[in-house]
Amino acid sequence: MTMRRTQKEIPPSFVSAPVAGVASLIVPGLGQALARQLWRGLLLLASLATSIGLFLWRVGDLAPHEVGLVAKYLKAFDRRELFVGLFTLGIVILWLGIAWDAYKQVKTDHKGGAGVFFIVLALLFALGWQVGEIDLYKMITEIPDAWGPIQRIAWPWEAAIDRDIEMIVAGAEILSPCDELPPPAAPVEMPDEPYVVADPTCGDLTTREGVTEIPGTQITLIGRNFAPNTETPIYWADPLGNEFRLRSEGAYLSVMTDENGAFEITITMPYRLIPPSSEGRQIHIVEARQIASVGGAHASTELMQCIEGIVESIIMGMMATLFGIVFSIPISFLAARNLMSGSTVTMAVYYATRMVLNIIRSIEPLIWVLVAVMVVGLGPFAGILALTVHSIAALAKLYSESIESIDPGPIEAIHATGATRLQTIMFAVVPQMIPPFVSFSIYRWDINVRMSTVIGLVGGGGIGLVLIQYIRLLDYRSAGIAVWFIAITVAILDYVSAEIRQRFV
Repeated sequence: MTMRRTQKEIPPSFVSAPVAGVASLIVPGLGQALARQLWRGLLLLASLATSIGLFLWRVGDLAPHEVGLVAKYLKAFDRRELFVGLFTLGIVILWLGIAWDAYKQVKTDHKGGAGVFFIVLALLFALGWQVGEIDLYKMITEIPDAWGPIQRIAWPWEAAIDRDIEMIVAGAEILSPCDELPPPAAPVEMPDEPYVVADPTCGDLTTREGVTEIPGTQITLIGRNFAPNTETPIYWADPLGNEFRLRSEGAYLSVMTDENGAFEITITMPYRLIPPSSEGRQIHIVEARQIASVGGAHASTELMQCIEGIVESIIMGMMATLFGIVFSIPISFLAARNLMSGSTVTMAVYYATRMVLNIIRSIEPLIWVLVAVMVVGLGPFAGILALTVHSIAALAKLYSESIESIDPGPIEAIHATGATRLQTIMFAVVPQMIPPFVSFSIYRWDINVRMSTVIGLVGGGGIGLVLIQYIRLLDYRSAGIAVWFIAITVAILDYVSAEIRQRFV
């Protein structure tokens, strides 16, 4: 017996290879269509049109105030020579590549070929790089400046421990300016009490004439009976009650006490603008302040806030999952084609249910929480509502697809025994539904807990709300505690959900 290998006959092209190439050179994709590669030609035409459209949009972004396409292009080229030049060259290469591809499509032994599509991907990548303003050099050079905050976030546990503090304060009065009356007397020193004396006790404040600063009187401060070997900041309070920490050469002024708790430092009276309405002698106060830790260590306020926030996030995810399961199960039956294909009315219900689920699911929980905040205000309730709405749509879709994939064999077998419809559902449908239902429910709970840590950023409560507050205050250590709690919680939930899935699915 002789076997012949037959090759699928390929329909001949309408035109020759050169004509197809010229046709695509005039109208990109036309040559492919003439070579009986219509969809390939349309795809290449759409790719070229998309690349040109995105390029022109970016050119308009780079030259928003120029009028006319040529003027915008020249201005954009002046601002981004490399990008505009290379992208223009890439579009030309793509156009020529489409013509060459059309030429090859006529030759039956050169069908296909993905080279021209790699050019499209390269153009889109170049555009994405420029639109994204990716600057690797800037990132690398600015890492040292960001290293401090990164370290505080990576290891924030110093902010998790707190101690009770005790303020040790002593000060002296300073008269400005000196007058004919006696200056303030030195304070009376009491045994074992912090003490500060100034010499002299009157003088002139720092003044400014235009850009010239005239330093004030220098004063020597002598302190005793403070905590030993402790940094002691120096503060100033004017007659209006305004307090501030003194600075010297751009740095805050402080002094280190010796082993006996004593110090001596010379300061310059600062610049203060006192309104003329303040009558009488202008008495200022200079103080030395120490903050000493007393008592044992205890959990800081920031740590407790993060614990409360993460517990709130876990509960939000749990409640949203529970509500989502309860409401999505009946909806999933309406969204299952095999159950709703009995009549035109049920099919209309099926399509309507599917459309609503797709619309709800396409809107992220971050958007839903903004809507919920407008209804119920800030807090965890808004977060639960947002997660519940999204969970209903997501779970109903997953449940309905599980129902559609049910094996009809057991149903037919049980039905053949004379079982009722309810018995058929209970013994043939439900056992097949339980494993995927449990798996999808656990997976959704995992998603909701992780998402609950994010929706707090827009007012949905939970750890996200705590995190965004610390970030806005530039308190990176406290923010780092929140980040650690989120990471630990997600890791634990991933392990727990995997164990549950292994035991029950």
